[in-house]
Amino acid sequence: MRLLITGGCGFLGSHLVEHFLKIPDVEIVVLDKLTYASNGFDRLRDISASNDISRAEMALRVRALSADLARPIPAGIIQEIGQVDYIVHAAAESHVDNSIVDPLPFLESNVLGMHNLLMMVRAMSSVKRVFAVSTDEVYGPAAFAESHLTSERTLAGLLAFTHTVAGFDEQAPFRPANPYAASKAGAEAVAMAYANTYKLPVTIVNTMNLYGERQHPEKFVPLVIRKVLRGETVTIHADPTRTRSGTRFYLHCRTYANALAWLIEQDASGTAMPLKLHVCGEREISNIEMAEMITAAMEGHYTLNYELVDFHSSRPGHDLRYAMRDDVIRQMGWVRPMNLEQSLEKTVRWYLSNMRWLNL
Repeated sequence: MRLLITGGCGFLGSHLVEHFLKIPDVEIVVLDKLTYASNGFDRLRDISASNDISRAEMALRVRALSADLARPIPAGIIQEIGQVDYIVHAAAESHVDNSIVDPLPFLESNVLGMHNLLMMVRAMSSVKRVFAVSTDEVYGPAAFAESHLTSERTLAGLLAFTHTVAGFDEQAPFRPANPYAASKAGAEAVAMAYANTYKLPVTIVNTMNLYGERQHPEKFVPLVIRKVLRGETVTIHADPTRTRSGTRFYLHCRTYANALAWLIEQDASGTAMPLKLHVCGEREISNIEMAEMITAAMEGHYTLNYELVDFHSSRPGHDLRYAMRDDVIRQMGWVRPMNLEQSLEKTVRWYLSNMRWLNL
C-alpha cells in the first residue's frame, strides 16, 4: 500500500508515520510545508532512532516532499508523489493563539489547503479514500450540566442543551468560536461539498486534545512535566470564579493513528465509510486531574503546584469545556489499544528520557 500523509513532519503527522511504519508493506509519502511547527525533519529522524529503523529502511519506505498546500500543488510535486492508495490529510495550521492574532494564514492553509488537495485527488485514479483530520473545535464550546441556557427554554432548546452536555456527535452543527475553529469548519465544508459534487471518497475524522511524544514544549503535557521538574507553578485555565478548571477528553496520537489504520483496513475490505467519524479519549477529565496524573507518572518525589486562572474571560475564543462522543466508530468495531493511564505513563517516561524535547 502507498500512503500519502500531509503534514507528516509535524507532531501528529510524525505519529502517523511512526504507526504506519510498523505495518509491513506500507510505503509512505510525506508532504509537508516544513514550517516552525515541523522542526524540519527532526521528528522523522527521532522515529528512526526510537524504533531502531535504519536510515536505509527509512529511505526505502518514507519519501518526504515539501509543498505549501495553500497554493496549487505544482505538477512536479504531483509527479513525484505518484499514485497512492490512501491519503491522510493532517496538514493544518492549528495554534489557536496564533489564529487569534492573524487569522488569514489559517484560512489559507486549512480551507484552501483542503481545496488544493482534493483538486489533486480528482486527477488521481488510484486513491481509494481520503481521511481528513479535523477537530472538535468546529462545534464550539460544550456547556457544563449546571450551566444556564442562554436560549429560550423550549423543548428544542432543552434537547440541544442535553445533547451538548453529553458531548457532540457527528450530527452536531458547526459553532466555531475562534478563527482556527472557523478555518477547520470551512475545510470540512469544502470536503463535504466536494465529496458530494465530485463523488470523491472522503471521510472526515474529528479528534480532540491530542498528546504524545515529540509535542511542542508549550503544550499541556510537556509543559506540566517541565514546570514540575523545575518546581514552578502550573497555570490551569478555570472559570471566572477560579473554582473549576476546564475539562477535556485527552487522546494519545498513536491511538488516533491506530483508529485511522483500522479504518483503512475496513475500507479496503469493502466496509461502507460514513462521511464523518469521531475519535476521542475514553473519558472526560479536568485539567487539574490530568496535571495530577502527569505528576504521579513521573515516579519521583515531585509536587504539583498549580494556580487556577480565569484565562477565558480575557481571551474569547478559548473554551473551558470540550466534549465529543465517538460511539459510531466503536459500534463499527474499533477498540482503543490503550487507556489514558497506560498511554500517559508511556509518554511521561519518554519525556524524562528525552529531556531535549522539554526545552529545559
